[in-house]
Amino acid sequence: MAKKLNILNRLIVSIRMIRYNLRIIFANRFIWFLVAAFAFFAFFAVQMILNRNNIDDGSIYNLLIFPGMLLIFYPSAFGIQNDDDSRMLEILFGIPNYRYKVWLVRLVMIYVLIFIITVLFATVASVLLYKINVFEMAYELMYPVVFIGSMAFMFSTLIKNGNGTAVVMVLIGVTLIILQDSIQYTQWNVFLNPFNIPRNSNEMIWQGIISKNRIFLGIGMLVFILYGLFNLQKREKFI
Repeated sequence: MAKKLNILNRLIVSIRMIRYNLRIIFANRFIWFLVAAFAFFAFFAVQMILNRNNIDDGSIYNLLIFPGMLLIFYPSAFGIQNDDDSRMLEILFGIPNYRYKVWLVRLVMIYVLIFIITVLFATVASVLLYKINVFEMAYELMYPVVFIGSMAFMFSTLIKNGNGTAVVMVLIGVTLIILQDSIQYTQWNVFLNPFNIPRNSNEMIWQGIISKNRIFLGIGMLVFILYGLFNLQKREKFI
């Protein structure tokens, strides 16, 4: 009986901690990014229907990728600033193994929540526009979304200001868009659409490019997160 009560108490504490951390991470402004993401999705979905475009998996991927970027933008870029504004940094830096016990868990919570929202958006697209494998679509979208989110997290630990991080990420995003023509179908394209197979392309070669791209993005995520967590050990730069 005592063991069951202990497990129940731990579960209650864990749930409360998750709710508390999510409240800090997303603050009160994330709702506006969520509304903006859905508005963008709805607007272009309606445009696709009215224009009677040839809708396929590739079209749905392109439709969902920008809302995904909007969703990941705020919590990853403004997370450190939200901690500072809520006067949580001093408390957090007092926790042993800070980077592993707090922000690593927070990042996981952020990515899981974004995945769930992406699944919901993909489900709406599947019902209204074109039948797709919702979970496969969400899984593929999480590669560029988590890559950009991890990069924003890393820059937030260097710049230590949400607005400054936002400016840097916008500049990087514009640069990546400008380079699309030259890297569109290469493994170095962060926004590579795995469902948009180039014309006259060998399917095996295309699958190889996709695999290399996912490896590139996966290594990038890992490096960004580890470097960001390493920066968070430098307490004197934040307090």
